[in-house]
Amino acid sequence: MWKILQTISKNLVLAIPTVMILGFVSGLLGDAAWLKNLIVPFTFLMVYPMMVTLKINQVFSGGDLKAQIITQLVNFAIVPFLAFGVAWVFFRDQPYMMLGIVLAGLVPTSGMTISWTGFAGGNVAAAVKMTVIGLTLGSLATPFYVRSLLGASIEMDVSAVFSQIALIVFLPMALGYATQRLLIRVYGQKTFAERLGPRFPALSTLGVLGIVFIALALKARTIMGAPAMLLQILAPLAIIYGVNFALSTVLGRIILPRGDAIAMVYGTVMRNLSIALAVAINAFGSQGSDAALVVAMAYIIQVQSAAWYVKLTDRLFGPAQPKGIFTPQTASRS
Repeated sequence: MWKILQTISKNLVLAIPTVMILGFVSGLLGDAAWLKNLIVPFTFLMVYPMMVTLKINQVFSGGDLKAQIITQLVNFAIVPFLAFGVAWVFFRDQPYMMLGIVLAGLVPTSGMTISWTGFAGGNVAAAVKMTVIGLTLGSLATPFYVRSLLGASIEMDVSAVFSQIALIVFLPMALGYATQRLLIRVYGQKTFAERLGPRFPALSTLGVLGIVFIALALKARTIMGAPAMLLQILAPLAIIYGVNFALSTVLGRIILPRGDAIAMVYGTVMRNLSIALAVAINAFGSQGSDAALVVAMAYIIQVQSAAWYVKLTDRLFGPAQPKGIFTPQTASRS
């Protein structure tokens, strides 16, 4: 079973569209309202395993301060406003579609940040720090950004959003870290790193696919009535990711050494779509399904663009100095 799950995790470019189609068909064939009861269990399944493998203690190591500062400036001073501007151009009369675009740009970094940095020969230790810092700051800042950017357009209870974030981010983070320490104490660091740890992201993938299925099932009849909606969603997402890749690449080439530059690119472009999806579908009621559909579509562009960028890194930043072969643990494709 683990091999099957890991294969799915490595092929999200195919798995996510397939599950979207299945969810769409399911939503057309029957009443999908009952699926809302599965949102919280799938949300926890999506987030908790990702936290078990997160190396929180690496945040306190030094050596890449410039990369960390630039990364978080891009993540919180540029990307959210880029996302809002693009959302306003495309969906100014559809506030919950705007919400989906904004959420996709608000919570930076995921397990993908670490994995793709490693595949591209970047500074993996820096990527780990970017992931922990970006995830924590993004989770805390999201309600304030949403209120300031979209407060006049959508109904939002800030305390309710904070409660949801505590439930779907900080509780799983605490439980995940406790699980990690317990497994290391019982089985040892080597067994955890080589045999136990790599299994958890595969479970996270199941949660992602479950939430994507639910999002499409709930919106199936709306999409059927306006099939061009999917293309209308992909266009602004492609612009945001394209601009983000270009900006981060230029900054990295000008300011940072190769390894830190690659980590910075993936630390700014890879968004934690699992958290964004969970917030959209849990914190904004039935209308949040519009936002969830947008975030689900972002998975397709994010995974594919990350894979393409790996092939360009040597051309953009020069070849890596040989330091052995990096074999990352399979990280959450969220």
